[in-house]
Amino acid sequence: MLSHDRVWAAIDALAERYSLSASGLARRAGLDSTAFNKSKRLSSDGRPRWPSTESLAKIIEATGASLDEFTGLVEGRDKTGVAPAQRSSVPLLGFAQAGAGGFFDDAGYPAGQGWDLVELPARATATSYALKVQGDSMLPLYRNGDVLIVEPGAATRKGDRVVVKTAAGEVMAKVLDRHTTKSIVLISLNPEHPDRDIPMRDVEWVARIVWASQ
Repeated sequence: MLSHDRVWAAIDALAERYSLSASGLARRAGLDSTAFNKSKRLSSDGRPRWPSTESLAKIIEATGASLDEFTGLVEGRDKTGVAPAQRSSVPLLGFAQAGAGGFFDDAGYPAGQGWDLVELPARATATSYALKVQGDSMLPLYRNGDVLIVEPGAATRKGDRVVVKTAAGEVMAKVLDRHTTKSIVLISLNPEHPDRDIPMRDVEWVARIVWASQ
């Protein structure tokens, strides 16, 4: 079935097949290097953005791939026409790395290459990634070494578990209590740590936790 996730996954798979990053594929096709960034795949309100037919035609031409080859990637078939087993891997890094510069774009999506990968028992979306819990600040809910799968483009509401990064580089997992244009109020998972009320001007990004390896 044609879906938003499958089309973007096919673009990523085409880039990988021809030893290119998503940015490299865009440049080879004469497009803006950020055209296929993770942050471009959802609008600011969380609605899916689809690549244009012109963009798809350009990357097929630039790689020399056939339309059937790209269609096979969309449908999850390899070159033999056989659909591979449904396995999903997402980028993985630790909370300490997440607080450093260079790992994310401005919207909170993974940027660059060379990430470790973690395999999930269920299929992730094209924009999911993983964070490994470090330390005991998230006890008793999350332990040191637990893996959290986050979705930066997902809509959030009161009671959701979220990961927040501040402009100062602090990364935290908490429960969303209130999110307004002026501030975000977060409830700590660990009762020994204080709740937070952070002005939105100091928030770099917010991502909803959608799965945990507990």
